[in-house]
Amino acid sequence: MRKSSNPIDVHVGSRLRLRRSLIGMSQEDLGQALGLTFQQIQKYEKGINRISAGRLHRLADLLSVSVQFFYNDLPPGLSSPAERIPGFDEPEPDAAYISSAATLEGVQLQTAFSKIKDLALRRRIVNFVQAIAEQRSAEVPSDQPARSDRRHCAP
Repeated sequence: MRKSSNPIDVHVGSRLRLRRSLIGMSQEDLGQALGLTFQQIQKYEKGINRISAGRLHRLADLLSVSVQFFYNDLPPGLSSPAERIPGFDEPEPDAAYISSAATLEGVQLQTAFSKIKDLALRRRIVNFVQAIAEQRSAEVPSDQPARSDRRHCAP
């Protein structure tokens, strides 16, 4: 009988797959960078195999994201406040951030993006989206919370 995957491992794996595809990296290329097979990367992305802390740190470095990226948008119930360490306050995520992977439209967008073969174009799209996010965060006054009802990418 096969052991079921931990929901957090599945979430971390889906975030790994999202970021890898956004930057146009194949499972084989990522595996080679880590000294692993593409099958191992598949197992990580499906949440079948758990990613160690050291390997997660290396993945974050290779994919140019923070380790926190892999835990962003955890579904409710997977991480309760009671499980957190008392007195250890983590910064609140940007309220305007909406996970594109959590919606049908986001999945369609990711699928369309992955079909773009021109890697330079894909990089320009990623840079453009990052620039918009940075611009929006700079526009919010520090004494005013970020709006959580933003639904469009256009400024």
